[in-house]
Amino acid sequence: MKISALLTSAGINIGLCVLFLSLYSVLRKQPANVRVYFGRRISEEHSRLREAFILERFVPSTGWIVKALRYTEEEVLAAAGLDAVAFNRMLVFSIRIFSLAALLCVFGILPLHYYGQNIQHLRIPYEDLDIFTIGNVEKRSRWLWVHCLVLYIISGVACILLYLEFRHIARLRLLHLKRATPNPGQFTVLVRGIPKTKKESCSSAVDDFFTKYHASSYLFHQIVYKTGKVQKIMTGAKKACRKLKNFTDTTVDQSCKAITYRCCLCGASSNSFQLLPTDEVVPSRGKVDLDDSSLNIDNEECAAAFVFFKTRYGALVASDVLQTSNPTKWVTDLAPEPNDVYWSNIWLPYKQLWIRRIATLLGSIVFMLLFLAPVTFINGLSQLDQLQKRLPFLNGILKQPHHLVQLITGYLPSVILQIFLYTVAPIMMLFSTLEGPISHSERKRSACCKVLYFLIWNVFFVNVVSGTVLKQLDFFSSPKDIPVQLAKVIPGQASFFITYVLTSGWASLSSELMQLFGLIYNFIRKYVLRMKEDTEFVPSFPYHTEVPKVLLFGLLGFTCSVLAPLILPFLLVYFFLGYVVYRNQLLNVYRMRYDSGGLYWPIVHNTVIFSLVLTQVICFGVFGLKESPVAAGFTIPPIFFILSFNQYCRTRFLPLFKTFPSQDLIDLDREDERSGRMEHIHHRLRSAYRQFPGNEDIKLEKIVTVGNDEDQDEGPSSGEPNGEETCEEQEPSRRDLSHPTLKGLPVSRLWDSVRSIAFLWTAEKRSGDSALISASIN
Repeated sequence: MKISALLTSAGINIGLCVLFLSLYSVLRKQPANVRVYFGRRISEEHSRLREAFILERFVPSTGWIVKALRYTEEEVLAAAGLDAVAFNRMLVFSIRIFSLAALLCVFGILPLHYYGQNIQHLRIPYEDLDIFTIGNVEKRSRWLWVHCLVLYIISGVACILLYLEFRHIARLRLLHLKRATPNPGQFTVLVRGIPKTKKESCSSAVDDFFTKYHASSYLFHQIVYKTGKVQKIMTGAKKACRKLKNFTDTTVDQSCKAITYRCCLCGASSNSFQLLPTDEVVPSRGKVDLDDSSLNIDNEECAAAFVFFKTRYGALVASDVLQTSNPTKWVTDLAPEPNDVYWSNIWLPYKQLWIRRIATLLGSIVFMLLFLAPVTFINGLSQLDQLQKRLPFLNGILKQPHHLVQLITGYLPSVILQIFLYTVAPIMMLFSTLEGPISHSERKRSACCKVLYFLIWNVFFVNVVSGTVLKQLDFFSSPKDIPVQLAKVIPGQASFFITYVLTSGWASLSSELMQLFGLIYNFIRKYVLRMKEDTEFVPSFPYHTEVPKVLLFGLLGFTCSVLAPLILPFLLVYFFLGYVVYRNQLLNVYRMRYDSGGLYWPIVHNTVIFSLVLTQVICFGVFGLKESPVAAGFTIPPIFFILSFNQYCRTRFLPLFKTFPSQDLIDLDREDERSGRMEHIHHRLRSAYRQFPGNEDIKLEKIVTVGNDEDQDEGPSSGEPNGEETCEEQEPSRRDLSHPTLKGLPVSRLWDSVRSIAFLWTAEKRSGDSALISASIN
């Protein structure tokens, strides 16, 4: 690929970024978009924007960047949780290490690549990108020691920074454990695999077991029920009733009489939208108990329960020990936070989970293999000369104008790949759900790992392999030569990786900032459906899509830093822009519904270690191809050093991310007992894990109901007019009514819509009848 094609792709993406950032700075100031761009702040702080017409609202500005950078880490932790801090530290680590790498590689290695061979250079826009890679360095060059030295510096500094970040996140996790508001999950154990017997219920079995074997710390328990269709209908009805409580006498005029109009379709009169006063409805129908036990026939006890303990230490001991000699019975784990519980999977049989994990693993592998076809085709677009040899009918493409070829090879492949990749995250989330996780955070972390493996395989390895398949089909014929094969092809794939950073990095950050889906949804809801703002819907941050994306760019940065340094400036722009954009989104847009306590950081650590080892392996193959055995030999010691460092970090910090230290838990328990807070904590535990949160009693006073067919059969009351007179008399009152099921949509507009549709249907029918009469006369 030519430098001019790369500049074309960069120019397009820079233009899109500037456009989106400018639009965002204007759209965020509009009062109509306050729910889109300030969802978290509106829901938690109840703040509003000014609705006055001022010129500042329509002028692009950069004030949001200053505000995003002004927030401290403590403010981010308080607003978005420890997961957001871990994500933010991942970006900080990337900025630090790749700033050093860019400084060393661009000014130290890039000139060595450009002047690596004695050839006549063209003007830089017409130079091929391979001139700036290690492929342009001569064999047995005496300057390869510079590459080896820079590789040592990058690897050593990366390990030091990784250690500091791991230690920092571990310290914050311990502080997260000692937060002011106690977490009910620290006192609760989830028990699965409860053996069922016909003699006693699961509730009695749980009580007997923990009273016998954990008598000193056992408090009480709560059985998990398998939710049936009746219970789901009841829960939905209760939510509707809870919303209808907002409709008081001032919302719906109870004094209005029946609205009767003549239907244009069949000619009969109807009072389907008759509003009945509350005092007429409730006595006639009686009071319905929504919690009637007769409706709970679909509730079945399943072999799972939440068991509550008196102390944190008692819950920790019960969750870690093996309860019986059969590991598949009485399986205990610390319960997630109440808002984090994924109730749909709690009741799944424990013995079924291993089958689900194997099935989802096979499904993920099949999906990754099926994705090979589009990736191979996309990669071929960036190598039209090689693809032309395999597909002769593409001969005419290279004869097109030069700018069109630049667009096809420099921009189109990464755009098509990005479109295909939008389907990956939902499918991986579905696979993760089928695995049977017990919490939302566990499901999202599982999806994060699946998306990460998918991106590393398809975007990195498959692109390398597909590029090789066009040249030689025996890539995997000798596995021992894979490092050498990677060394041959990765410098040639640098052009695709750079354009991928531009398209999937810069452009995706701009679209994330714009919130295109939320903007369109808000416009349709407010201006098309004429519905009021949804104050309850605030999305949570999509860690399962953003964490893998950032880690993939880190992998590209490490592997291409020494081989193709030209990618580093584009990566640095992405990380700097991402640092600002993601901080703004975490603090303003997304709401923290649950927090896993920084459990995403071990995923980050393992991926960085894998990237460093892979970089050493690829450089070993490159130096071998350049016939420099000394430089190739110097790449082996860093591999052992990196693996030893990884083992030390896993021993020193990783246990803190798997369980809680008993020393800190005992200190917290003693402090709560001395201060007298323990009784209050025990009282809160009784309502912490509520499987059916809608089961509280709902008062039906002042709720307007709509007449049904039975009411219509009774006919209008004696004092009510009917027919067209009713419509004329009730017209002024109807303008002030609100439809009880479409909040914020007046009945008058519904009436006008029905009347307009009926008029159009009548006109069409009359035109059809007249045409039929004319045809019969003729």
